[in-house]
Amino acid sequence: MTDYAERLRPMVTDGVYFMHKALTGPSKKILVEGANAALLDIDFGTYPFVTSSNCTVGGVCTGLGVPPSYVGRVYGVVKAYTTRVGVGAFPTEQDNEVGELLQTRGREFGVTTGRKRRCGWLDLILVRYAHMVNGFSAIALTKLDILDTLPEIKVGVAYKVDGKPLPSFPDFPSSLKIKI
Repeated sequence: MTDYAERLRPMVTDGVYFMHKALTGPSKKILVEGANAALLDIDFGTYPFVTSSNCTVGGVCTGLGVPPSYVGRVYGVVKAYTTRVGVGAFPTEQDNEVGELLQTRGREFGVTTGRKRRCGWLDLILVRYAHMVNGFSAIALTKLDILDTLPEIKVGVAYKVDGKPLPSFPDFPSSLKIKI
């Protein structure tokens, strides 16, 4: 174990100072990749079904010590369908052969747990909410090829509660009904 510590010691540094030098020194491009989805964010996600960190672009500031004024372009990576591991609100979920097809063809398994991801139609309300929180410069749409065998593709475009459309993503997602 001591051998590993000695090998790693030269790579350990003050992260805030390291990022400050990278941002204010000679011109460099810095790429920061976030893990998980915006709806798993501890502050903006569908609590209590969240992770313990900030998955939104704000995590760049809180996690790396990068001042907000240094955050440049923000690319949202969005699947052509929606997935979720475990429990929690999922208005467009397809608990049927369509969901199984998406899960199988998309190889949708939780990275840590190995559990099958729940799958459903693309939820544009969630995408809009993620954009509101993150301020995407652009979106990269992935896994569109997974849908190519389906005769029909649907997307979630509005949430309704008690028959009335909601203007945005709600803070009480468990009572949602979806219009596709």
